[in-house]
Amino acid sequence: MLEHLRGLGVTGRASFRGDDAGWTALEIEAADGVPPLLLQCYLSSEPGIRAELNSWAAWLETCQDNSHHAALMERVIQTKQLYTLQGQDRICESLCRHLAALTDGVWQADGAGFFDRDGTLLLKES
Repeated sequence: MLEHLRGLGVTGRASFRGDDAGWTALEIEAADGVPPLLLQCYLSSEPGIRAELNSWAAWLETCQDNSHHAALMERVIQTKQLYTLQGQDRICESLCRHLAALTDGVWQADGAGFFDRDGTLLLKES
């Protein structure tokens, strides 16, 4: 991930936090006046995460007018790791696409929807 971020010109100091299961957060300092990039990793077995995923799956179930809703619902139900990301939009989108490619996953942007690894919109949030 750091190699990918460095390729995007993100050169700030990186700090990893971890636990017995591996790293849990990556924070990269950005330029002055720009909030840091914060990437957090959660296991689906952590308290509250499964409930959050179930909530997303229930919402996806209501999106029957979209041809991707069932496949996305299954992916959310089967999720083992959940990443959250805060930072600049351009950097976040590139990192989301990179993580989706590495994990054969999809990504979701609040207010926008669910996307595949190439950035193709699969399901728009209303």
